[in-house]
Amino acid sequence: MRRTIIAANWKMNMLSKEVVDFFAEFGNTALNSEREVIIAPAYPYIKMSAELAAGKNITIAAQDVYPKAEGAFTGMVGGKMLADLGVKAVIIGHSERRRIFGEPNDLIREKVKFVQENGLHLIFCVGETLPERESGVMFDVLKEQIYSAFDDNLTLPPEKITIAYEPVWAIGTGVTATPEQAAEMHTFIRKILKGRYDYADSRILYGGSVKPENIQGLMANEDIDGALVGGASLKASSFMKLVNF
Repeated sequence: MRRTIIAANWKMNMLSKEVVDFFAEFGNTALNSEREVIIAPAYPYIKMSAELAAGKNITIAAQDVYPKAEGAFTGMVGGKMLADLGVKAVIIGHSERRRIFGEPNDLIREKVKFVQENGLHLIFCVGETLPERESGVMFDVLKEQIYSAFDDNLTLPPEKITIAYEPVWAIGTGVTATPEQAAEMHTFIRKILKGRYDYADSRILYGGSVKPENIQGLMANEDIDGALVGGASLKASSFMKLVNF
């Protein structure tokens, strides 16, 4: 049985006092949960978060990584640094990396390879824009994103490969895909993982304005294994409700 994941992506939010306060309020919730809890702080607060999360059933993730162990790459954070900070998982391919920072598929593929080589849990994001959905090409978009990253490029076991379906039109907008829309896309992704890669046991998360008010409807689908949460993960009280849905 696939274990549910509730993951927090804090993006460029939270200062040190807020991080301390969050873990002070939230820590026991994670400790007492049967679900896998993942938190991805901003780079400056990874070490602090790892120390505060120690022994509390919380995996610390990075929001991105540069696909080199170390070297002359100004402004980047590489694999050795993340390992030194206690990172166990990495988010790759988030729509904000693709859209705002212009990351192409070949760089994302390189990052996917690098994360696997370092034995980290890979959380790989896919999703379509509103124009792509309205024009009916959303399935083709997801195929391209998945095939370009994973074809001849999967080495981790299925339990360490997680897909996060995040419709770009729902991220930070307050608009959530209906349970039916989410179910359709998750079922489509599951068929690809099973048929093309024999990775049917990999978990698939939904992300896109997930809130305590809508998580029950989303999680009712058998192909949705959890959530990648943005804004609703910044308050411990809200994130506690999501973990305990």
